[in-house]
Amino acid sequence: MNDSAKFYIDGEWVAPAVPRPFDVVSPATEEIVGRISLGSAADVDRAVVAARRAFATYSETSPAERIALLQRIIAVWEARKEDLAQAITTEMGSPITFSREVQTVVALGHFKEMVEVLSTYEFEYAMGGSLIRREPIGVCGLITPWNWPLNQMTSKLASALAAGCTVVVKPSEVSPLSAVLLTTLLHEAGVPKGVVNLVNGDGAGVGEAISGHPDIDMISFTGSTRTGVLVAKSAANSVKRVAQELGGKSANLILPGADLAKAVPAGVLRCFTNAGQSCQAPTRMIVQRQHRDEVIAYAGMAAGQVRLGDPRDPNTTMGPLASKAQFDKVQGLIESGVREGASLVCGGPGRPEGFGGGYFVRPTVFADVTRDMTIAREEIFGPVLSILSYDTEDEAIAIANDSPYGLAGYVQAGDVEDARRVAKRIRAGRIYINGAQADRGAPFGGYRQSGNGRELGVFGLEEYLEIKAIAGCRTA
Repeated sequence: MNDSAKFYIDGEWVAPAVPRPFDVVSPATEEIVGRISLGSAADVDRAVVAARRAFATYSETSPAERIALLQRIIAVWEARKEDLAQAITTEMGSPITFSREVQTVVALGHFKEMVEVLSTYEFEYAMGGSLIRREPIGVCGLITPWNWPLNQMTSKLASALAAGCTVVVKPSEVSPLSAVLLTTLLHEAGVPKGVVNLVNGDGAGVGEAISGHPDIDMISFTGSTRTGVLVAKSAANSVKRVAQELGGKSANLILPGADLAKAVPAGVLRCFTNAGQSCQAPTRMIVQRQHRDEVIAYAGMAAGQVRLGDPRDPNTTMGPLASKAQFDKVQGLIESGVREGASLVCGGPGRPEGFGGGYFVRPTVFADVTRDMTIAREEIFGPVLSILSYDTEDEAIAIANDSPYGLAGYVQAGDVEDARRVAKRIRAGRIYINGAQADRGAPFGGYRQSGNGRELGVFGLEEYLEIKAIAGCRTA
């Protein structure tokens, strides 16, 4: 069992102010696989003092020095990538092949992207008679979720380090083991004392202390919209910057002319990626009513291809949900779909056949879903797809936009110009056309209740920068 009860503050692993042991449970076996301590406001205070002290010098480092640091982190990561993959699989049930080929690869990509951004980024330039400077905002509190534990941490951390900021990180208490290991690797890479500080804990004990801390200049939070509202309210007292990536209920519009034999299975499997525990999962498939039966047939066949099993098995394509709380929530939402009259294509309530334990959920597809059903409106965060029907393009777009969220959207079409035209009308921060994959340099973030601010690439870097104008710099 992994005992990670200490916090990383000011370049050292230190005991918590008041130990509060917390067990990390394997979602596949329901066995204890690690133990951390939940921190407190006193631990956050200590970390913030270290980060503030380190900011005085780290903020003055050159882009070249920060590039060198990022490159050292990349090198250490490459040497320990298997350990990182194993940690993710252990703590949150990601299939090991997915952990190796996606979870860790995408997370490392953020450091690589920041090396490229820093190599050309201009932190100051002339504008009229003024000098415009971009300066690091200060000490940043990074609060990250359990579903993509390394990716969500590094998407923030890489940008903050590239900008010249110092940080206090709180990973989810559900999946803290990979964060502890990553912090060990950052130490090995030579991150200066106090630049990165890690305090484990829950929202009430550590998250609230970070968001409300008067000496933290910025909060970057990824998680539920409900918690995001609380974070923003707490941060408002000190008027700190808040960047948030919150919930999603992404629509996948399949337009006339799309190849249903390709588009439907691809949409199903993308919805089920990471057991559906992805904020931008295309959980609402919107299809022409006349193609209902054909779509249902393709969707059912695609769901049947999912290989549920032990996440340590390289052949497994879907593991369990990350926690009992998430399992119970998803079961309740599946039951609501049945109760409210959606047609169950496959899956349904209860554990899959042959699974007596672990937080495994049956890959589930509902058809004949209407816009007012709970499964069409709430973020489920599990392997549950809702199929809705439309008659006209305008109706399809109206269905897609009928959500309080606006994180991502998907459009499938036979003609790419048709896809682009429709994509422009979807109110979401990122749109994927015809199976396009993520671009690590493109901005990521949402409209409306999916959050504010952007991560990744230049846009992600600039979230951690203040803008200063120095007047009187006109040259002859």
